Amino acid sequence: MAEGGDALDRIAAALERLAPPPPPPTDWLAHPAYVWGGTRAQAVPEPDALPLDALHGIDAQKVALRNNCARLASGAAAHDVLLWGARGMGKSALVRACVADVQRESPRALALVQLAPGSLPTIPALIAELAGVDRAFLLFIDDLGFGADGRAEMLALRSLLDGGVDPRPAQIRLAVTANRRAIVEREDTSGALHERDERDDALALADRFGLTLGFHPADKDTYLAILAGYLAPLGLGFDPEEAMAFAIQRGNRSGRTALQFATELAGRAGLRL
Repeated sequence: MAEGGDALDRIAAALERLAPPPPPPTDWLAHPAYVWGGTRAQAVPEPDALPLDALHGIDAQKVALRNNCARLASGAAAHDVLLWGARGMGKSALVRACVADVQRESPRALALVQLAPGSLPTIPALIAELAGVDRAFLLFIDDLGFGADGRAEMLALRSLLDGGVDPRPAQIRLAVTANRRAIVEREDTSGALHERDERDDALALADRFGLTLGFHPADKDTYLAILAGYLAPLGLGFDPEEAMAFAIQRGNRSGRTALQFATELAGRAGLRL
């Protein structure tokens, strides 16, 4: 029996040597941003973030979100934030830009943690991991869904924002983007019971955010002004009729469409945007 036990021990030791080592714990102080996959985080040493000055047509939203991020970084009271409204008007870009702008003044005070799709149920585990870190964190949920699976996510998020017996640390706040206007509209125009229930769920979620920022479709003048803001630093002009034709082809006038057309014009001129 002893010889058999020794053999099993040797086999176990050999298998242990062959097994890959466990991943090192995340250093939550080392990087400006992370992506949380549900069980561990991937560091992002150089996040994709435009300068705040490069975002046009959303001046009031820029001021409000930038101020909230600065308060969070400084240790002052800060809100959870809901950014809702038209697609392509800079909701996600603004979150990244505001965090990066605050980090220019105090690189280690605040980090952005984006949740990968499907990882929302693991937020409590993420918060538990971050709770003891001497740093502020903005948890970023981009494009919150509202389909069959999205409703479950909505309810889970609503429960998290409501709080519970174990309070959420003050240095951890959420920024959530959503395209659906129904998340903040209070008029009940639906006759279907399940649709009213979905609207009520969305409103109950929206009510739990201390800061709610709306993003609306750009009219013609705003779209052209956004485009001019992208091109002016390059010394480039544009034909308004061509710019409008580009927007019609894309199906909307938005900051994203303006950036795409600016990229086209910069490329034609051999410049980098």
